[in-house]
Amino acid sequence: MEIYIYIAIAVVVAVSAYFIGRYLAFRKSAERINYLMDAIQDGEMNFHFSSNDQISKALNRFKEIINKIRQENESESWSKLIRVLTHEIMNTVTPIAALSESLAKNDSLDMKAGLETIAASSKDLIAFVDSYRSLSKLAKPVKRSFMVSEMVEKVIELNATYLEEYGAKCSYRALTPDILLYADEGQISQILINLIKNAAQAESHNIEITAEISGKEEVIIKVINDGRPISVGSKEQIFIPFFTTKTGGSGIGLSLSRQIMRMHNGAIELQQSDDISTTFVLIFN
Repeated sequence: MEIYIYIAIAVVVAVSAYFIGRYLAFRKSAERINYLMDAIQDGEMNFHFSSNDQISKALNRFKEIINKIRQENESESWSKLIRVLTHEIMNTVTPIAALSESLAKNDSLDMKAGLETIAASSKDLIAFVDSYRSLSKLAKPVKRSFMVSEMVEKVIELNATYLEEYGAKCSYRALTPDILLYADEGQISQILINLIKNAAQAESHNIEITAEISGKEEVIIKVINDGRPISVGSKEQIFIPFFTTKTGGSGIGLSLSRQIMRMHNGAIELQQSDDISTTFVLIFN
């Protein structure tokens, strides 16, 4: 009889050890997955799991895929940025060089008018460089808690005259009451101002800002307008620094907005743009 007791104890111990081992392995895998997700969110992908189990191998492979995609996207973004920078600089420098050469060779040209043109072009180039400086030296957010409704109402009030000039109206609708946001109010206000002005310039009559808390506990702010839609060709480029379809536009508004949202661990996206409406979405995690 005792032998059966020992066998039963051994079976219980073996089964318990198996399930404990499985639990510990599952817990360890869960910790690695959480670590990977944190690394993706923070942009720190310089780790490597040394274990030879399948989970570690899969996570290491997943990390390699993400790094490859990021490198490809980064290279593409830099290529687009360089093309835009080259285009803007050449558009300004080429006429200056041509006019300077003409003034040097041809005494009959109006020297004063030529120099005024060169000066104007040079100022445009300086303004362009200043735009790049403001884009590359964005201040670190100074975060505090504030009510979204109060921020939006201030933005609408400050831009009332501008909107009136364009024949546009802007309103706010809270889909979730009393939304509290922890962020840099000034920087987020700047994003909304930029989106409102872009909408007005796109001949919008009605601009609506909505805010809600999603099922994932994210604060979602949308800016919706009924102006001209963004062209299909421009949709992929609107967040690239210095890309603009507007005459005299700097092309830094949306790229600056994206930088601000990234510094808040959030995102800004173009959700929709067609003949019915254009919607930009700000997502705060």
